[in-house]
Amino acid sequence: MASKGIAWRMKKRVSQVKTDYAYHHTSHVAKQQMERKSSSKSVSQVQAQATEAMAEPAYTIPVFRQRTPEETEEYQRVSTNVGKGLAVIQEELHRMRMATKAQVESLEIEREVQLRMTKRSDLLDDIARMPDFMVALRPHTVWEKTPVKLFCTVQGNPRPIVKWYKGGMPIDPPSTPGKYKIENKYGVHSLIISRCMVSDTAEYSAVATNPHGTATSKATVTVKRPSGAGEYCHLGLVPHLTDIHPSKLEVSFLDRFPVSFGVEGSSVSLVCTMVVVPDLPNLPPHAQWYRDDKLLKPGKLVEMAVGGSAASLTLPHLAKDDEGLYTVRIFTKDGTTEHSAYLFVSDAPPSAAGAPGAPMSVKAYDINSDYVLVAWKPPNTVNEAPIAGYFVDRCEAGSDTWVQCNDAPVKVCKYPVHGLSVGRSYHFRVRAVNSAGISRPSRKSDKVTAIDAAENERLQGTDEGVPSAPGQVVATRNTKTSVFVQWEAPKHLKHLMGYYIDGRVVGSKDWFACNHKPFKHTRFVVHGLIPGESYVFRVQAVNVFGLSEESQESTPISVEPALATPSSPFGITLLSCDGSSMTLAWKSPKHCGGSKVNAYYISKRDADTLVWNEVNLTGVKERICTVDNLTEGTFYEFRVQAANMAGVGPPSSPSAPMKCVAWTAEVPGPAYDLSFSEVRSHSLVILWKAPVYTGASAVTGYFVDMAKKDSSEFVTLNEEALKHRYLQVSGLEEGQFYVFRVRAVNAKGVGKASQLSEPVCARALPGTKEIVAGVDEETGDIYLSLEACEICETSKFEWSKNYKPIGDCPRLAVTTKGRTSRLIFTNPDKDDLGRYSVVVTDTDGVSSSHTLTEDALNTMLELSHAIRNPIIPLKHGLNYEVLEKGHVRFWAQAVKLSPAVSYRFIVNDKEVTSGEGHKFSHDVATGIVQMTVDQFTRANEGTYTVQIHDGKAKAQSSLVLVGDVFKAALKEAEFQRKEHIRKQGAHFSEYLYFTVTEDCTVLLTCKVANVKKETTLHWYKEDDEIVPETPPNVMSGACALPLPLFSRKDQGVFKAVLGDDRGKDTSTIDISGKVFDDIINAVAKIAGASASDLVLQCTPEGIRLQCYMSYYTEEMKTVWKHKESKIASSEKMRIGGTAEMAWMQICDPSDKEKGHYTMEIFDGVTTHTRTFDLSGQAYTDAYEEYLRLKAAAFAEKNRGRVVGGLPDVVTIMEEKSLSLTCTVWGEPTPEVTWFKNEQEVTCNEHTKVTFDGGKFASLVINKVTPDDSGKYSINVRNKYGGEFVEITVSVYKHGEQIPEPKLGHPKMATATPAATPATTPMPPKSPAPHSKTPTPTPSKPQTPAPSVKSPTPTPKSPTPTPKSPTPPRSVKSPTPPRFMKSPTPPRK
Repeated sequence: MASKGIAWRMKKRVSQVKTDYAYHHTSHVAKQQMERKSSSKSVSQVQAQATEAMAEPAYTIPVFRQRTPEETEEYQRVSTNVGKGLAVIQEELHRMRMATKAQVESLEIEREVQLRMTKRSDLLDDIARMPDFMVALRPHTVWEKTPVKLFCTVQGNPRPIVKWYKGGMPIDPPSTPGKYKIENKYGVHSLIISRCMVSDTAEYSAVATNPHGTATSKATVTVKRPSGAGEYCHLGLVPHLTDIHPSKLEVSFLDRFPVSFGVEGSSVSLVCTMVVVPDLPNLPPHAQWYRDDKLLKPGKLVEMAVGGSAASLTLPHLAKDDEGLYTVRIFTKDGTTEHSAYLFVSDAPPSAAGAPGAPMSVKAYDINSDYVLVAWKPPNTVNEAPIAGYFVDRCEAGSDTWVQCNDAPVKVCKYPVHGLSVGRSYHFRVRAVNSAGISRPSRKSDKVTAIDAAENERLQGTDEGVPSAPGQVVATRNTKTSVFVQWEAPKHLKHLMGYYIDGRVVGSKDWFACNHKPFKHTRFVVHGLIPGESYVFRVQAVNVFGLSEESQESTPISVEPALATPSSPFGITLLSCDGSSMTLAWKSPKHCGGSKVNAYYISKRDADTLVWNEVNLTGVKERICTVDNLTEGTFYEFRVQAANMAGVGPPSSPSAPMKCVAWTAEVPGPAYDLSFSEVRSHSLVILWKAPVYTGASAVTGYFVDMAKKDSSEFVTLNEEALKHRYLQVSGLEEGQFYVFRVRAVNAKGVGKASQLSEPVCARALPGTKEIVAGVDEETGDIYLSLEACEICETSKFEWSKNYKPIGDCPRLAVTTKGRTSRLIFTNPDKDDLGRYSVVVTDTDGVSSSHTLTEDALNTMLELSHAIRNPIIPLKHGLNYEVLEKGHVRFWAQAVKLSPAVSYRFIVNDKEVTSGEGHKFSHDVATGIVQMTVDQFTRANEGTYTVQIHDGKAKAQSSLVLVGDVFKAALKEAEFQRKEHIRKQGAHFSEYLYFTVTEDCTVLLTCKVANVKKETTLHWYKEDDEIVPETPPNVMSGACALPLPLFSRKDQGVFKAVLGDDRGKDTSTIDISGKVFDDIINAVAKIAGASASDLVLQCTPEGIRLQCYMSYYTEEMKTVWKHKESKIASSEKMRIGGTAEMAWMQICDPSDKEKGHYTMEIFDGVTTHTRTFDLSGQAYTDAYEEYLRLKAAAFAEKNRGRVVGGLPDVVTIMEEKSLSLTCTVWGEPTPEVTWFKNEQEVTCNEHTKVTFDGGKFASLVINKVTPDDSGKYSINVRNKYGGEFVEITVSVYKHGEQIPEPKLGHPKMATATPAATPATTPMPPKSPAPHSKTPTPTPSKPQTPAPSVKSPTPTPKSPTPTPKSPTPPRSVKSPTPPRFMKSPTPPRK
């Protein structure tokens, strides 16, 4: 093993040693001499020198070689004389030394290469690998008559055999002596073509073959004549060089565009940054872009830019046609430099779920005058339904209108489009169809003009059918996110267009497309995979007829980097030195080569020599090593190599020369092995190892310094020294790079800072997850778990507590399954509290931490106990419910039950079994267990218990049903039992309740059920039956009793009795108290909403404000306000209303009553408000109208009138005396006149008229005769008016039958007399004068103008003369009627 290690490690040197080390020593000597002259020999100076020796050892001039000033002057004089000769000698010695060194190194490298090549094959004998080109052929453009050399490097086991081909034909050097030379040295295969000719322009290929497969690398050689005649051939298969660019720029790439992923319809930019020397703004480098080896040109779909130290390619409207391998080629002073990466373009979301992706590569062939043959490539279908056909659309150039060319879908990927117009240009596009719908249209084709062209390219192929399935598919490791897939071509190609590659995760049934455009070659790199995940792949071949059958699936492969040797370690630092040994440490390789680094090999050499000597023949597993047997005072250089299962990697760069001198400083040496964990966007954890050299006392703490990358301004992160060797750093800027260093502290002071850490970026890995604390639902184990976002085969989960490795601890156990690792606590208690962290090795820093607190641990302990001692959790404990028929249900509900659940009920310590009177049941879905008791009686009082067993878990719940609780349950059961009996006949399904209609009628409503035609319904109030106008219709299911004009008189108990031959049912409602208030509020709500605006009404008593509404009753909560002050009903302010309106009257108004008036109706929730402004002109007009009506009322009150005493008809026998006497009144005393048949009666012996005391008027006729029969009347009148009263007198003779009384009839029709003599109609000859404004008919609510007045009527009745006829009885004089109102506006 030692010999193998030696052979592998000795690779070509990365850097050379500075052989002229004397200058370095001399500069240090001069510096130390000046320091000694300016310092004393104190103890502190000795300490400082010891510390400086530890930090930067250097060669020291011995004392015996120091000179006095005189000796120095003499030495300088001699040196001046011999300086030139000495310089010449030194220069020659240096030249010979360097030449000898180069020769020795060349021999050593050649020997090591030979040994390594022989040993490498031995190491890889057991690894079977198909051929793979590590360095592929590169295209060349050369001048005629110049040689060219094609070379490539291929790997494989067994070692592949390489054959060369030109244009597909084997190259045979013996057949053309001197033309070709084929070589194979150290795995590098080359083909040399001497004196190239134009005919040598061709595609050359190297084919490597071994038993496991075949690999091919191709390149184009283009030979040009110096004259530039252009006699060269270009096959168009790979990017080619055009005219030689005259640029003299030196160009080097900095950042290269990676493998990219896009979606149809989006945009993507590929950018390469570069360093250009010289950087001339007006002369940018010349760049060319290629897709799948075809030169791209700028256009609407391709945008190119070079400048600002960057070359970019932008695709603004992606389509699957844009998928492929993109190459940028930059012309430089020494030729060209280029970079390639693949762009994947996936389908955009389909227009309908399950619809196929869009076709691609639409082209026109066989262009003729009347038709064009359109062909395209089919989309890949993975999980979609098979494609049923395609629709082809055309569009004239310059138009946006597309026309479908075929009525039915065409099943092959070509279609002849007819009906074109000669000379016109067209674009074409294609849409795919399956059972789910139609795809998005493809990218439109280039413009095609319909003309006759005999030389147009024609679509080849007449064989019908899809290709056969590809052969064996082999997947091999490539990178941590990609896999290399190869397959055998189909046996029957049938004009193959390319291949579609599909993949799926092992264990999943869903396939995903790896490419979205047919790929022409038989090998493909699948990118964008999840590191550590396992996949399988399949391949389908494509032609114009569609997709072939799928190939067989590849064997599963885990996404891991290809196996290689690790890169070189770096950062060698000195940790301690005792004069004969030196302790070194270094940093891990940046790339482990796909396998864990399992050994390190250290080499050393004297700084003045070239030969490296191995320090250890057996690999060191840790990154620290003590090198012994060193010579004190000598400068040494060291280098380290890392090894894994693939071999030993290249050596590191030599360390800086380190002097072997014993450290004597009292302060500690540097900490080492700085590493980072839990890197997030704004925080990270830095860890380090303790110094090997502790100084004069033990290390007591550490200081951590931080700075941004490329900055020298360090900030100390902790004010007090840390006792532990880790620190969580927060407050970082996302995306910023930082460097750190650590300084150890002991009792003597702060030691030397550690070597700077590698720059770390404050950004979390994509998909980073944190540690989750939980309890296993099956076992009850408390655990911490992490699911890694990245992993590989060699990865391990390394758990730590307080950042100290856990190791084999009996209290903890670690289990790993796939990407998830668990740290299980076997017997958790307070000793397990702390911060736990985990690091996933061989990843890009996957790590996380979690602090286990006492509260969290106690919570998990409770849950763990519940799982290990399972108790069925209950949603609801034992409870009861009274059902129909008076049955009582006892039930409990568990969170979850299995079908194997068992249970039992115990009542008063006795188990009850399911049977007569008790029924048991359960429902697994809802977790309910129940027992139903059919006859619930007083004997059922007691304690009820349910016990549930489900596997190992159990639960118990009890219910105490005694005392008042039991009585309530028993009462409810008896009620439900009675209810059940009640509902067997006609019954109320809803008992009496009230509703209020829009016209404010209150309805007492009930709903009935189980009725028949014979069922009757009777209404009662306080046991008195109510017979509604409309008999109740019980068959309608609802009956109602209306209560119009609802008021306090309707209070009482109403009852509805429903009955037939099956029995009776009764429902009552007590309308009083709260029920009465609720009804009034309901009425007020409707009435308030219907209320009109306040209107003005004048009366003889004062001014009245009225509000019309659908219904008003004084029980409604109505409030009147004047200037926001509530008005109480009084003699001055009277409040009242009728069924149709509410009013407030101001009696004898004055200026005090002016102002704003408000009426509020409160319905229990809302206040309905109406207002009126009684001020200004409105008050003035109203007041004048009030005075007029008051005067009219006074006149009506004081006019002359007959108070009473006169009959309507008098029948009398002759010879008798007739006395007509009545009481009259008037102020002033009225005048009284009697009339007979409209003639005034005069006083004589036969007829006597008296008027006593201004109060009693009489007409006496002595000894009446038939001539006295007739119509008599009395006229009572004063200055305010009067009235007529008529009496009919009939005289009959003695012995005659008493005649029927007949009233006298006036010549003109009169109004019907009133029931009382005091109230008489107006005489027909003296009608009341018409008002100027007639009273309008109520129609729409209007607010009248306050200035509108009622006209004062003017009496026009003439004073009667003796000759005037007697006016009819009961006819009033033309006096205004009492309480005559002013014109009232119509109400609502």
